[in-house]
Parts: sequence; structure tokens; C-alpha cells
Amino acid sequence: MRALLAAFHFLTILPLPGSHRLRDEDWGRATAWYPAVGLTLGAILAALDWGLRWLWPAGVAGVLLLLAWVVLTGALHLDGFVDCCDGLLAPVSRERRLEILRDVHVGAFGLVGAILLLLLKYSTLLALPAGIRLPALLLVPTLGRWGMSGAVLLWPYARPGGGLGRLAQTGAGRSQLAVATLTTLFSVGLAWWAGLGWAALALLALTAAVVLTAARWIQARIGGLTGDVYGALCELTEAVCLLALTALAHKGRLA
Repeated sequence: MRALLAAFHFLTILPLPGSHRLRDEDWGRATAWYPAVGLTLGAILAALDWGLRWLWPAGVAGVLLLLAWVVLTGALHLDGFVDCCDGLLAPVSRERRLEILRDVHVGAFGLVGAILLLLLKYSTLLALPAGIRLPALLLVPTLGRWGMSGAVLLWPYARPGGGLGRLAQTGAGRSQLAVATLTTLFSVGLAWWAGLGWAALALLALTAAVVLTAARWIQARIGGLTGDVYGALCELTEAVCLLALTALAHKGRLA
């Protein structure tokens, strides 16, 4: 129960009790529940999407839905994506990249990256057909956090010191990845049944490919992963999955 609470405290701003009773190892064990947090977030977003689209035109509703998506996560993953754009894209040494990742200031790469990411998410949310909006909103946040679980558990940490990223590895192991994967498979099945069909399984494979490719590239740049990288991988996975869904819908493969 403490691990589940730790996952929600780390990944959302939802007001849940019990944060003062968490131990260091609970943060590592929490990786098992990252996809469960994503599924919960997806359910909230799906309900909000229905209400917002009833009250406002699609464009306004899309902006408000994206705003809720960022706010509910405390902009944690978006912040990691911005930092990674600044640190990983800069033509500097590995040590300097790690310093930039810790810098609280936003550079040109980060600013442009954030704008393009939010535009991409907004446009794809706007383009999602009504028939697949519910399963898409349930599945995409789950897949993003499954990618985070895999990144935490399968790749080394880049810095010798501490931090939230290092804390996430404390007490984590294969059993956490197994639970995270089972939850994700449940979400895939739910999305399949809710109307996404075979595309739900395709998105699972796409998520694995995105995380594997990006994590290997990042490891080559800085020698491992960091907390910022985990958040960036979540944002990247969500964006790619939304992009794939809208491409399939545009080509008539999804209703």
C-alpha cells in the first residue's frame, strides 16, 4: 500500500494520505504501480474529455484537456522533457550535459521542445475520432508510465549521487517490472475491448521500441539515465502513441 501511495505522490498531485509514512524502498517498489497511476490518470482525463467537449467547442476542449493533463502530473514529466532537450541536444561534453540537466533555467532547446511537444499533443488530441477517444485516453498515459518503469529498472543511473531518479531504483527489481507489465497488459485488453482493437497491441510494441531506442541513445550521451530522462521518456512515448493513433485514423484504419 505504501508503494502504491508513493507512485501516486511521485507522479501526480492527487491529494492522497500517507506521504509522511513512506520509506526509501517504497519509492523503488512504487515502479510496479506506475502504469496503474497512468490508468487512473487516463480515466480522469477521459471523464474530463467528455464533459469539456459537451461544454465547449473541440478546440477549446482540447486546450483544457491538455492543461489538465499537465496539471494533474504537476508538470513533472514536462519539466524532465524540457531539461532533456537542453542537456541532451547541446553540443557539449558528457559532464556538461549532466550539469545542464540539473540546471533549473530553461534554454532555447528546452523552450522550443516544450512548445513543439504541446502543439503536437494538442493537435493529435483534436484529431482523435470520437469512437477511439475513450480507449486512447485510457491507454496512452498507461503506456507512458510503463515505459518509465522499464527505464528505471533496466538502465543504470547516470549520476553517482542521489536524487529522485536514484531513489526510484531503491528496492526495485524484476517483480516490479512484472507487475507493471501485467497492469499494462490489462490496460491494452481494456482499450482493445473499448474500441481500439489491434491498434492497442501495436501501441504496446511501439512503446517498447521508443523507450529502447531513446534510452540507448541517451545512455550513449550521458552514461545512463536520470530522473529527468524518465519524465522525458513518458512524454515522448505519449506523443508518439497519439501521433500513431491519429495517423491510423487519418488513413481509415480506425473509426
